[in-house]
This record gives sequence, structure tokens and C-alpha cells, in this order.
Amino acid sequence: MLQRDAALEMLKSFDPEPHMLLHALQSEAVMRALALRLGQDPELWGLTGLLHDLDFPQTKDHPEQHASVAADMLTDKLPPEACAAIRAHNSEMNGSNPSSPFDFALRAGETVTGMIQAAALMRPTGFEGLEPKSIKKKMKDKAFARAVRRENILECEKAGLGLDEFLAIAITAIAPVKL
Repeated sequence: MLQRDAALEMLKSFDPEPHMLLHALQSEAVMRALALRLGQDPELWGLTGLLHDLDFPQTKDHPEQHASVAADMLTDKLPPEACAAIRAHNSEMNGSNPSSPFDFALRAGETVTGMIQAAALMRPTGFEGLEPKSIKKKMKDKAFARAVRRENILECEKAGLGLDEFLAIAITAIAPVKL
């Protein structure tokens, strides 16, 4: 399996925009935290979060290919379940339906980063004091972080976590992540 330093170098070699690199690092942090809570391998789940958008610089104009290209690039570097989760995180566009808790954790975990990041940016104290109830309130406002697919966040339940616990884990994981 790919080591974390090599994975980060691989990601950086595709020259992602700074916001996409931050998203990858936040997704990694959320996935590691979810793995610890769910009794899974935090290294594998973290790498999957880090690399889930590896192909985005190449596929951003071809959303139907996004995640499939990344999964193909990683087949000899990550186990099949990680590649399946990466592929399934973009199921709406590429048709790879999620089926495992790992798949649903990645879909919810990588999606929630946008909602939490946007909420923190709106607060004078940033992440400090940010609570699940604030995120839940923002999720109801369709104009807030409009591009964030709320349905994906709610898939945390299919990964084995209630929404409040999932949001608390994600907020805690994301807060210290910086570029």
C-alpha cells in the first residue's frame, strides 16, 4: 500500500488548486477520525480521503470520468475497497453506486468538509465553538454552500453514525488542518 508521504507527493504532482489541496487534507483528517470511531484502518481510510479527488485537475471538465480515472490510477497502490470507495464518491456522475460503509463514509466525509469550511469562514471565531447544531441549521439553508450535496452528508447513517456524532467528529478533525 502507498505510504502517506508518497501519496501526498503524488497528489501534489497533479498541481491541484490550493482549495482542492485543502479539501484533500480535510477529507483525509475526517476519514482517519471516522475510521478510528468505526474500528477501521485509519491509514487506509485516511489515504483514501487524501486521494479521492486525485484526478480532479484532469477530469474537472468531464465529471462523468471523475473518480473512475483516480481509482484506475490507484489500483496497484491501494486495496480494491479503497478504489471502490473513491469511484463511488462520484456515483451521481459515473454510475458506481456506493454499497459499503467505507463508500458511504467517504461520500459523507468528503462532502461535509465544504459545509464545515464554509460555516467556519462565516464566523468571527472560525472553527472555535463551531457545533453540530450550527452545521445542521446551515444544511437547511439551501442558499448556503449551495454546491454541497446535503444528501451525501446524510449518508453518514449508512456508514454507521448518526448525524450529530458524525458532524462532531468531522468538525474536530477538520479544525486543525491548514495548508
